[in-house]
Order: sequence, then structure tokens, then C-alpha cells
Amino acid sequence: MLSVAKELYLSAVQLTPRRWLNLQEYQSKKIMADHGVAVQRFFVADSANDALEAAQRLKAKEIVLKAQILAGGRGKGIFNSGLKGGVHLTKDPKTVEQLAKQMIGYNLSTKQTSKDGVTVKKVMVAEALDISRETYFAILMDRACNGPVMVGSPQGGVDIEEVAVTSPELIFKEEIDIFEGIKDHQALQMAKNLGFQGALQQQAADQIKKLYNLFLEIDATQVEVNPFGETPEGQVVCFDAKINFDDNAEFRQKEIFAMDDKSENEPIENEAAKYDLKYIGLDGNIACFVNGAGLAMATCDIISLNGGKPANFLDLGGGVKEAQVYQAFKLLTADPKVEAILVNIFGGIVNCAIIANGITKACQELELKVPLVVRLEGTNVQEAQRILSDSGLPITSANDLEDAAKKAVASVAKK
Repeated sequence: MLSVAKELYLSAVQLTPRRWLNLQEYQSKKIMADHGVAVQRFFVADSANDALEAAQRLKAKEIVLKAQILAGGRGKGIFNSGLKGGVHLTKDPKTVEQLAKQMIGYNLSTKQTSKDGVTVKKVMVAEALDISRETYFAILMDRACNGPVMVGSPQGGVDIEEVAVTSPELIFKEEIDIFEGIKDHQALQMAKNLGFQGALQQQAADQIKKLYNLFLEIDATQVEVNPFGETPEGQVVCFDAKINFDDNAEFRQKEIFAMDDKSENEPIENEAAKYDLKYIGLDGNIACFVNGAGLAMATCDIISLNGGKPANFLDLGGGVKEAQVYQAFKLLTADPKVEAILVNIFGGIVNCAIIANGITKACQELELKVPLVVRLEGTNVQEAQRILSDSGLPITSANDLEDAAKKAVASVAKK
């Protein structure tokens, strides 16, 4: 599911079949706090007793307890313990303990999880602050602008997509020169557009500049704050945040990427990642074995156009080795939904002969029992076709993508 800011600027989205870095809310807030961004005081607990101690340490007038899972809609979710809601307000630390007992170790189901929900392993115990006014603010990379863009609206705390449709005049956009950085007047103008007044306007501008510095320093592709609000006491606070990262910057951001929470992934995704493979599960019965995001989506589309349904797609990427091809087949054949496999490889960086050798080895050692359709094109393709032909294996060759899709769909229909 795309985030709010990405819905607003689809042109800024790079669709790739890889699993993006996922951080829990408390992890994002810690990163923000470390960069001087104003957030609520909070602690993290993984037991009811720790939650009680955290609530007592806060010494806050009111406390908010939030279940930590990588899904939205927590406030309206339901636990299999019977507790309703993954977000609760209370003034009594003992109530925090009682609520935490019904959260930690139990599954929380929301509109963004499966029916069974996700097991809550941690809760965030935070100071509850009143919000006198809510706004929306985000910074994201926009290809159309060749750099960062600020997006803001005085209508925050709601579905910003709806605001963009019903009141587009309340959506403000400001491009930032990547070389010169954010200017003081740009930050002040955005704060003014968001409706901050008096001393709060300068305070909001300062927070906007800190959010931009954060955006640059952590190699983010998006920092989205909703709500970006003000309190009755005259504070500008980032009450909730979503941060997306540039995965290509992992070598520079090792500490952040070490925080990656993979516990809610499908096990097959984590297994694929061990071999530098990218796996996306779907609900059909034809496995798609490809190299490259665009080719993956085109393959899924053409299968659907020919009356079939893709079961998944597995992206080999560029520097492929035979061992990766073998592991890829192991993953694909382990999926009980898979009734056929379509291999669609365009060899640019990829050597088709390596793919062919990996395919034959996998078919022989794994004793492949489902139909296999292979379309190879590009580097060393003639040698690859010879390897497949000489293998004596029941592999169906295809001339092009259309031919491959038709043959894969037909092979399932025959069953």
C-alpha cells in the first residue's frame, strides 16, 4: 500500500520488486529525536511490567499506549485477546500495565493486516499531548522536479488524498534546490501556508528545516508527518511520522539498516533475501522468474491478459550466479500454489548461459514436477538455448513474451 505522499506524487515512486526497509514507529521517532525534531517523550517496552515502569518514569498527565506493528489502522484494530484498539489513552500507569498484558504476545488485526493479524512484541509508552490544530507535511523525492519537494496542507490528521481531490487549493508544493538546500524563506512560507501564526510560525519553520536536514542525512526518499501539529501550550510537534529510505544508500546508513524489522515479512521473503533475490508473493498459480522490475510487472500483466494469474515474481537482479538460480527454483517450487513456472530473462548484464545452467541443475536435482516455460533473450542466448536443448529435460521454449505467457497459461489449463 502506497503512503499518503506517494499517492500525491506517483511520479516520484520507483516501483521495484524489493522489500523496502521497514521501521517501527518508535524507531522512526528515535531517529527524528536524534536529529532535533520535536516528538513526544516515549519509552519502549516488551513486557507489561516494563510498560508500567515506563509509564511511571514519564510522569505525564496522560499516557498513550501504542502497539508496535508495521501496519496502519492500529487504533481501530482488534486483538485476539479480546482487547479492542491498538492505541489507548489513560492517566493511570496501572492501566497501562493491564492494557499491555492484553497487547504483548497477542495478534492485532487491522485493515492493513491479514485476517490472523500480526503478533505484537513491543509497545510504545508515550506522553500524551493535546493537539489544538493538525496539519500535514512531507518531503519526498520527485522525479518530475529532479529533486526534493515539500508538500503541505493545513488540513492534517485526515486522508490527505481526499483533501487533494476535494480541496486541491489546500495542497501546497515547494521545490527545493538539491545543491542550495532549503532556504529560510521557503520554510517560513510553508509554515505560513500550513496556518501557523505568530511565534509558532518560526517554530514550525525551524522544525521544517530540521526535517529537511534529517531527510538528507539519512538518505531518505520520503519523510511524512501527519499530523504535524501544535499544542495548546504553544509547541509544534511531529506526532506521527513515516520515513522511507533509499536502499541503495545502505552502505552509508548501516546503523539504520541494522534496525530493519523483518519479523513481519513472509518467511519466503526473508529466505530469498539471503541469496540477494527479491520475492513478491501474489495469489495466482503461475510463478514468474525474471530479472528486473519492469520485466517482472510486464510478465505479470501479460499472464493476466492471456487468462492466467501470477503466483509470485522473483527477481534475479543483475550479477547472477548459478547458485542463485538454483535457490530461486527451490523457493518457487516450495509454494504449493505454483502449478507452472515461466522464466522470462532478458540478458543484458545477465549471461543467459548462466541462467540455462542454473535451470538444468535445478530441474535435475529438485526433480521439477510442474511445467516449465522458458524465454531467454540477449547475452549468450544461443549457447543458453543449446544447453537447455541438450539437457533432455521437459522444458518448453518460447520465442517471445507473448508466446511464453500463452504456453504457461495453457500448461496450467491442461491440468
